Amino acid sequence: MKNKWLLLLLAGFLLLVIALPVSEPENRKTKEAETDTVKEEDYASMAEAKLEKILAQMEGAGKVKVMITLSSSSEKIVEKDKETSKDETQSTSSETTVYEETTDRGQTPYVAKELTPAVEGVVVLCEGGDEPVVVQQITEAVEALFPVESHKIKVVKMK
Repeated sequence: MKNKWLLLLLAGFLLLVIALPVSEPENRKTKEAETDTVKEEDYASMAEAKLEKILAQMEGAGKVKVMITLSSSSEKIVEKDKETSKDETQSTSSETTVYEETTDRGQTPYVAKELTPAVEGVVVLCEGGDEPVVVQQITEAVEALFPVESHKIKVVKMK
C-alpha cells in the first residue's frame, strides 16, 4: 500500500514537471538580440581589426592602420513557400513567407540565411607603404580576403 502511494506521488510530480511551461530567461533573449545588433554595427570595425593584425605581421609592413568601406548593410533572406499551378492555357505562381513561433507566442519571418555587407574599398596605412614589394603583397592579401578589385585597394605610407 505504501509503495502504491509513493508511486502515485512520483507520477503526479512527473506530470507537474512536464506540464509546466518552459520559458527562456529574459537576460538570454536580450543578449542574443544585442549580439545581432553588434554584428551589423561593428562588422567593418571587426574586419579592420583582424586585417590590421594580420597585415602588421607581414615582413616590411611595420605598423598598420586599416579602413574598410561597405557598399551596403547586411541582408536577411527570409524563407518562402512557393506554389505553382498549370493548366492547359496558363500557369500561376504564388509565394508565402514562412513564419516561426517566438517564445512570447508571436511570429517572426524565418530567416534562411544572412548575407554580410559587401566590402566596397580598403585603405591601408603602413610604415612600409613606400616599398613596391610591400604594397603588392598587401594588395594581394586584401584581394584574397575580400571580394574587392585591386583598383579599390589603396596602400600608402604612414607618417
